[in-house]
Amino acid sequence: MKVKTILVSQPEPKVENSPYSRLVEKQKVKIDFRPFIHVEGVNAKDVRQQKVDLSQFTAIIFTSRNAVDHFFRIADEMRHKVPDSMKYFCQSEAVAYYLQKYVVYRKRKIYVGKRNFPDLAPLIKKYKDEKYLLPSSDVLKPIVPETLDELKIDWKRAILYKTVVSDLSDLKDVYYDILAFYSPSGIESLFKNFPDFKQNETRIAVFGNTTQKAAEASGLRIDIMAPTPDTPSMTMALEKYIVEANKGK
Repeated sequence: MKVKTILVSQPEPKVENSPYSRLVEKQKVKIDFRPFIHVEGVNAKDVRQQKVDLSQFTAIIFTSRNAVDHFFRIADEMRHKVPDSMKYFCQSEAVAYYLQKYVVYRKRKIYVGKRNFPDLAPLIKKYKDEKYLLPSSDVLKPIVPETLDELKIDWKRAILYKTVVSDLSDLKDVYYDILAFYSPSGIESLFKNFPDFKQNETRIAVFGNTTQKAAEASGLRIDIMAPTPDTPSMTMALEKYIVEANKGK
């Protein structure tokens, strides 16, 4: 079965000449983007009900750009001025760089991990006496609270935004050769929108072990897997599959 159309269950990349646009150009396939899930902010009243008082914290742990956005949104809603002395612990350079949207970078105490959450642990450990706030969504990887608990620090989680299933009803009669998923939430959204979904000839591409497990638990046949030693990115895995499938096109 040749591949002509792909649906990626994420927003379209905003950067010019993204790996997906190069894939379209090189392999002459049509790629559509559609977020299967989206994020909705929690209001200040709900945050207060979690017994979160922003003035009590001296350090904030950011695991994503969404966490950054929603922390400053809630601070604004609560009319809380974030003190200049606040320490920021960012899971990755991308998150730390994004923080510049809200603070003057060179004037703040910002500590940056390498990529995975446990990489932040040694940095947090150096400042064990701080009172830490962890802004998060309603879905949190277990490794995060486990790591913080092991450090025996004073920390509190605040759910500031929620992951919500998007309405995909307009796709009911639309067929794609490949559906590409990056998270278990995307798989969940597929079956919430289309409870009677039958895979048939549709190829399923997944990124990461948790997405793979969610797809298999839902009875899906996985045709394309990333990352692997040969294909560390989704686009590389897709291209490898397309080249093979479209031989003799």
